Amino acid sequence: MNPDSSGLLDVGDGNRMYWETRGNPAGRPVLIVHGGPGSGRSRTAHKQFDPDLFRVVSFDQRGCGDSVPSAADPTTDMSCNTTEHLLADIEALRHHLGIEQWLLYGGSWASTLIVAYAQRHPERVLGIVLIGVTMTRPQEVDWLYRGLRIVRPVEWQRFRDGVPAEHRDGNLVEAYRQLLGHPDAAVRERAAQDWCAWEDAAIAHETLGKPGQYTAKMDADRMAFVRICTHYFAHTAWLEDGQLLRDAHRLNGIPGVLIHGRLDLSAPVRTAWELAQAWPDAELRIIEDSGHTGSPAMAAAITDAVARFIPRS
Repeated sequence: MNPDSSGLLDVGDGNRMYWETRGNPAGRPVLIVHGGPGSGRSRTAHKQFDPDLFRVVSFDQRGCGDSVPSAADPTTDMSCNTTEHLLADIEALRHHLGIEQWLLYGGSWASTLIVAYAQRHPERVLGIVLIGVTMTRPQEVDWLYRGLRIVRPVEWQRFRDGVPAEHRDGNLVEAYRQLLGHPDAAVRERAAQDWCAWEDAAIAHETLGKPGQYTAKMDADRMAFVRICTHYFAHTAWLEDGQLLRDAHRLNGIPGVLIHGRLDLSAPVRTAWELAQAWPDAELRIIEDSGHTGSPAMAAAITDAVARFIPRS
């Protein structure tokens, strides 16, 4: 189903954000937020929503997808690409489309951005569906890029060896961020490949999901993805440690469904459990056979969660 409308919204700092809508203009608005950060919008997520009942909005966050300029261009200024900028962009899009309230839907990094937005603008949120919950805390970033070596030691050694020797015992995320800003294009490309190889190693066991998806990205998409990932994770999304849990009370009254795979190594289930404990209006669904990239049982749980928000005539 092609978009009914689309455009590039000027959000300032020289950035224009790509957006598109589908479905019933009078239906329940839902905003699909993509993960990564920097993965770009999903081409299939809108299929979760009946176009007769929902008005589905998708967009590409700064620097990726069809938004311009692309972070794949080494001259693109990343100082204008932060969580605070993305929160403002979402509000700008809501105003542009004339939407009062919307359902928020997304997974992985999207869950961090969605929770931050809902805590900032709770009056604009009808409900939330999160898949593969993250809050981008220092402990989560450290687990994914260092702690997970206990499960994938060979692949992690290759990941570690991808940075200069003097940085291998330090902050690997920051070291890769610096490599993505290197003046030599070959150095940048190699770093992006090494980063994605590690990301794929973290989900390689997920035979019911989509292993191998990171290294399969096209060159420009891969470069934008890794540059944005390293930029955000090196700064732990510019959020205070534990901020989203501390401010979970701001979600009071917002119904939510948290769907998380028991076998998710890149984002262990404890994060979803902690958020559910702090947010009484949310239900946690743990999918026993799923990792970060899903399974048929997770797909069924997502369908069930979306059904809870079907508008009643």
